[in-house]
Amino acid sequence: MKSYVVIGLGRFGSEIAVKLFACGEEVLAIDLDETIVDKIADRVTRAVAADAQDRDVLEKLGVKGFDRAIVAIGSDLAASAMVTMNLKDMGVPYILCKAQSDTHREILKKLGADQVVIPEWEMADKIAMGLSHTGVMEYIELSSEIGIVEMLPPARWVGKTIRNLEIRSRYGANIIALRREDRIQIPVDIDTPLEGDCVLVVLGNYESLEKMKD
Repeated sequence: MKSYVVIGLGRFGSEIAVKLFACGEEVLAIDLDETIVDKIADRVTRAVAADAQDRDVLEKLGVKGFDRAIVAIGSDLAASAMVTMNLKDMGVPYILCKAQSDTHREILKKLGADQVVIPEWEMADKIAMGLSHTGVMEYIELSSEIGIVEMLPPARWVGKTIRNLEIRSRYGANIIALRREDRIQIPVDIDTPLEGDCVLVVLGNYESLEKMKD
């Protein structure tokens, strides 16, 4: 079990805090608004109404000992910057921040954030990926450049082996697993012909996935 502190309990922060707690993690949720804190109190380990821009407050709450921090104050650049600096100075090992623009993201990265997300953009990317890629069933973003997709094989691949298709050399992507109903095959047999109903689990960057779509 890891310990998380989630600062800022808007829709994004609240959802992350609740889901982490549901997964069995320790979650400290912090927000200035007591009403929001009261609503989430019984769905996380501990919820506190406090000003996370005040380093003394964070120290009294024991934030320094947490494994990961999530700064979900996306609407207030000054506040998210101050909180990020406080967490960095306190030595929190991993800091994820929410931003609203590229400029906001770059500032937070320079202040020491390990990862910065723009949820609305990333959700749009995920939806677009699913809509624009024929056969794509699920898309998981691993970084700003690399993701994993679950997809049905294109018709021209059916009956051919992964070795013959030369997917790695042609597309720069890797089929890391095959799924048929509830059965997962890992590692993949590259010499078995692909069937039309098998689901390919593919790891690659966006350029690779675009090549596969085309």
